[in-house]
Amino acid sequence: MKKEIIINSTNEDTRIALLENSKLVEIFVERPDNERMVGDIYKGRIRRVVKGMQAAFINIGFEQDGFLHFSDIGEEVNQLFADIDEELISENRKKQEIDPADLLRNGQEISVQIIKEPIITKGPRVTTELTLPGRFMVLAPNQDRVGVSRKISSMAERKRLRMIARKIRPKNFGIIIRTVAEGKDEVTLNNDLQKLLKAWKKVQAEIKRSQPPALIFKDLGMASSVIRDLFTSDVQRVVVDTRKMYREIHRYLKDVGSDLLNRLEYFKSRKPVFDVFKIESELQKSLERKVWMDNGGYIIIEHTEALTSIDVNSGRYFGKRDHERNSLKINLEASREIARQLRLRDIGGLIIIDFIDMEQEGNKLKLLNELKKEFAHDRAVSRVTEISRFGLVEMTRQRIRPSLIYNIHEPCPLCEGSGFVPTPGTVMANMERIIRRYVAADYDRRIIIRAHPQLIEYLTNKRISRRLRLMWKYWIRIDTEADVNMRSFEYRVLVKKTGEDVTEKFGR
Repeated sequence: MKKEIIINSTNEDTRIALLENSKLVEIFVERPDNERMVGDIYKGRIRRVVKGMQAAFINIGFEQDGFLHFSDIGEEVNQLFADIDEELISENRKKQEIDPADLLRNGQEISVQIIKEPIITKGPRVTTELTLPGRFMVLAPNQDRVGVSRKISSMAERKRLRMIARKIRPKNFGIIIRTVAEGKDEVTLNNDLQKLLKAWKKVQAEIKRSQPPALIFKDLGMASSVIRDLFTSDVQRVVVDTRKMYREIHRYLKDVGSDLLNRLEYFKSRKPVFDVFKIESELQKSLERKVWMDNGGYIIIEHTEALTSIDVNSGRYFGKRDHERNSLKINLEASREIARQLRLRDIGGLIIIDFIDMEQEGNKLKLLNELKKEFAHDRAVSRVTEISRFGLVEMTRQRIRPSLIYNIHEPCPLCEGSGFVPTPGTVMANMERIIRRYVAADYDRRIIIRAHPQLIEYLTNKRISRRLRLMWKYWIRIDTEADVNMRSFEYRVLVKKTGEDVTEKFGR
């Protein structure tokens, strides 16, 4: 598989695209006001411990508190860096016997690391198991384990790396060997380890010195972190369109002793790099609700607060007469496109897929295997269930940051994110209810309706207008005022004599 990383940098944002066989599969967007947070370490203060939720809420200086689930508290309680009652921790008591609610209390200082970024109204998810990522390994303080990336397929290589890690691992530190460490010698790995140990000493000093809430450690920016995590030996090249970004990445690769420097390229062209690699058009399609497939079928992707639903449709596909075979062909193509779209849009959480119904169990199994095979290329952890009796596939995908649509778009100020606005008829019915309550309250029988010109036109057009009908029905004088600054469905009801706005008073 041919892999490429294309980076487009402007004054407003940095966009990083991952291509597989020249097809866009992942996109990362970072802006100065919306920087990557995963991996950042904070010293915070516990605002509230909620036993019923098995969680604590941590003030780390954000608008929403960090969410610390008890399952994200490390095995070693000294990772909390908090003032813990010593009698709760005796040598003969195992961690499993200690209730986290007894260790944590309101107002207590605690050090945490972000593992999931804030999403809509939810604050960041945090853990007390602090880690520091390097180029070839991840350092896990206060742990006692060695791990090797499962993506290293060779058992002999995994064994060799594990032996090196055990040899160089300091006491009270865990080490996780990354995929890019494949083929690296002990000296290279040890150099990476020493850099991480040096960084950890700085973190410890900052924790002792700082007052909560405070940022203790900031992980690499988006571009450098993507290079660190994704620029492996199977990536043919990294193309960058600005000299500044090129120099930053070149310096980082040189510092970590990477042998991939010759695969870094500076893009020299007047044309935008995303246009040359046909990324811009794919990016625009990834924001659309409907996604067409090459065979004429299409999928519909809908976001809700609780889950994401995906519907598969045959569309313009005209296959052979065998309905079962046609359905299988469309479903297989859809499974590949769904896997790509979920990676590209970075959709996480609960996902429900409604494939075209099939009768044969063998075909259902083929579809399920194809779906799992496609998600095997995904870095995010996913779990796929069997096809239900209703023909639905339920799955979950690891969510670390907000989906692409929330990075690029914001809720519409007109519909407030619902996608709908009330019809003129609905607005008129609500307006009449306000007028009826107003009349019943024995106010002055002269009012002004202030609204957008379109709504005023709807109210006053025709010889016997809706305004006249309301005046006759409720025996009230209605004048109108057009306001172009109001939304098309917005209106205010004012008392003409005093100018008092009674919309809210009678609009309950």
